[in-house]
Amino acid sequence: MDVVEWKKVKRLCHTKQLLTVNGQFSGPAITIDEGDNVEVKVMNKISGNTIIHWHGIRQYRTGWADGPAYSYTYKFSVINQTGTLLWHAHYGWQRVSVYGAFIIKPGNPYHFSAPTQAEIPIII
Repeated sequence: MDVVEWKKVKRLCHTKQLLTVNGQFSGPAITIDEGDNVEVKVMNKISGNTIIHWHGIRQYRTGWADGPAYSYTYKFSVINQTGTLLWHAHYGWQRVSVYGAFIIKPGNPYHFSAPTQAEIPIII
């Protein structure tokens, strides 16, 4: 994830001006392995503040990650967690369009066969 900015997005035959991440709505899925160190630089190209919240992810010693006003690099480790979680904006109505999946793959693979086609995370 890099850039939070306004873009025209067409959905259901209508074009709207929405906040996007890297020009996407919803934002990109972030996929990591259990135990990885995460480093995500967010560049804010809108007139207001924005904050990214890593929903459900236990973060240790990262309580100061409240940016960005212009740009901010979030740095944290994902320890003893797996699953499909969520990142989203945590400022006003931005949370409606600035969000995406945060997928943490287990260190030990699952005991069932891998998908034969692409995985598509669905956020409800």
